[in-house]
Order: sequence, then structure tokens, then C-alpha cells
Amino acid sequence: MNLIGSRPDRWWNDPDRAVRRLIDELDRFAAATGEDITVVFDRRPPDVEPGMHGAVEVAFASRRGRNAADHEIVRMVSEDPAPESIRVVTSDRRLAERIRELRATVLSSGSFRRRLNSSHPTTEA
Repeated sequence: MNLIGSRPDRWWNDPDRAVRRLIDELDRFAAATGEDITVVFDRRPPDVEPGMHGAVEVAFASRRGRNAADHEIVRMVSEDPAPESIRVVTSDRRLAERIRELRATVLSSGSFRRRLNSSHPTTEA
């Protein structure tokens, strides 16, 4: 949600649409750059299943509540055999601290948003 929130476009009026739009953006970015991308959301729109969506893997927090996706991200990084190869995009200071403790890299949502926009500008409908 940090990445969705990095674009103040009234996404909160339709958060399910914002999730679908981000998945589409990440898919285009991953296809263009060849980067492996996994995105973890707190909420799951009823029409979006976990798994591969084009070139991006979509996951949802296994529990509900505040910071649910953060806990899922920490779990995923801690279980990875090579956490130093992972880059987590977040603007949440506490999540960033936890990720760095696991030896993964952190990139701010704003920095990644600029990369997304420059690699494939979005068109608003």
C-alpha cells in the first residue's frame, strides 16, 4: 500500500481498482526489465487470486489487521536462503529496519515509483 499511496490519485475511493492497477503496472515493469517481482497486499480484491499475474507474483497477507502485509514480507525474507538478493520496496520505517536486519536491501516507495514511471509511463483512464 506504500507504493499505491505514493501516487495521490484518490486511490482510496476504489482500493480494489488500485490493487489491480498496480499489478498491471508491475507486470509491464517486470516484463520490460526482466526483474523478478513479488507484491504483497494487505487486502485481496474478490476478483484477484494469489499467484502469477503475467510476470509478477501476487501474494496476500495470511492474516488480517494492521501491518499484515509487513509481517508477511518479513516472513518471506526470513525464509529465503539468500535474503541479501532481495530488495523490498517500502516507506515504512519499522519494516525497513526489520528487512535490513535480515540483510535484504530497502528501496523507498517514492524511488521505485519514479523507476516505474520512467520505464513505462502510465496513462490514466
